[in-house]
Amino acid sequence: VQLVESGGGLVQPGGSLRLSCAASGFTFHYYVMKWYRQGPGKEREWVAGVTRDGGVKDYSESVKGRFSISRDNRRRTVTLQMNNLQLEDTAIYYCKAEAVGSNNGYWGQGTQVTVSS
Repeated sequence: VQLVESGGGLVQPGGSLRLSCAASGFTFHYYVMKWYRQGPGKEREWVAGVTRDGGVKDYSESVKGRFSISRDNRRRTVTLQMNNLQLEDTAIYYCKAEAVGSNNGYWGQGTQVTVSS
């Protein structure tokens, strides 16, 4: 099982980044896909999630209206489009494949996003 995030980097406030997560080794379309993040000195927090068929998406209040999650079951990828990034969005971003009705699942290794002027 592998979840490999990419697309992180350094961006100025107000800028955009697009994170991707490539999955392998499990039945991708069986799993809800989520993004989490952990900022410096903070606990890991949920950011966004998308249902197995991509039909329902949900976001934390802190990113709603700025971030957009999507998935491609054929390509086994999930993306997080992040717009109007703010200093407080600085964190390591993780994707997670989560079994329906369970907190169990698979985690990626994370990708660093740094928002700085």
